[in-house]
Amino acid sequence: MFLNLTGKVVAITGGSRGIGLATAVAFRAHGAHVAIGARDLAHARTVAGRIGVSAYALDVTRPADVRRFFEDVEAVHGPIDIFVNNAGEMLVGRFETESDEATRHQLDVNLLGTAHGMKAALPAMRRRGRGHIINMVSAVGMIGLPGCATYSAAKHGVTGLSESVRGELRGSGVHLSIVLPIPAATKLTSGVGKGRFVPMLTPVDIAGRVVSTARRPRRYAVYVPGWTNPLTRLLLLVPQNLRDVLGRFLKADQLLRTTDADARRAYEQRVFGPGTAPAAPSRATVLPGKSTARDTAARTATQDRTSA
Repeated sequence: MFLNLTGKVVAITGGSRGIGLATAVAFRAHGAHVAIGARDLAHARTVAGRIGVSAYALDVTRPADVRRFFEDVEAVHGPIDIFVNNAGEMLVGRFETESDEATRHQLDVNLLGTAHGMKAALPAMRRRGRGHIINMVSAVGMIGLPGCATYSAAKHGVTGLSESVRGELRGSGVHLSIVLPIPAATKLTSGVGKGRFVPMLTPVDIAGRVVSTARRPRRYAVYVPGWTNPLTRLLLLVPQNLRDVLGRFLKADQLLRTTDADARRAYEQRVFGPGTAPAAPSRATVLPGKSTARDTAARTATQDRTSA
């Protein structure tokens, strides 16, 4: 049984770029009324006008902002039927060289930002006895990768939070799902390497799975692509030393290796502002693996932060 999305009200955080924007386009194509929230309101309004959705200012690290976003959307469109918790930001680098500010910021956006969104959405959905929350997690929310320790920790937190709250919602008529994609070709992955046999998804690939999840709200964990579901479950069952061997074979340690420092820096400056740098300067992260000429060039740059 598939839910008809025509006329449904969908709210998306981080909806002005990348996966969030592709998701907004996909829901709009199914006839939904879509509202996107983003920190850069001018940019959000520009893209919103182009794709036929509404845009609102939103900083997910501020609970009052999140509550206001819901109030503003519902004042215009009516009750929110589907809430996509998509906003996220990531720093790539070795954990010990990450500034305290960067650690706190990633936890604020990726974990607490998700929690703020859920808290804002749930009371009204419970009262109505219907609604669907879709939390964008990540494959690293199940198995951590070198180079994104804090981001992975935050996403593990979202996985645990989602599972717990899903249990609390049993019998309420409100559904909760998580989407766990592998890396996609967005600004968040600018300038990083890729593993063996691991395709680079597009935002459209992931948006399609978000929409299909909304149409089948009883689904909980949705892996993108689907074959990563049995692989993840297998890796969680095998001993750690065997998991390490498989990870090296798949070159998982190279997935978040900095290969283009300029691309990383450009994204960092857009998200964190010009002149932002780690607390202590360090070389660009090149995690263990074979070097290339491009990697060598990357080592001469300072560690870069990225966000999505």
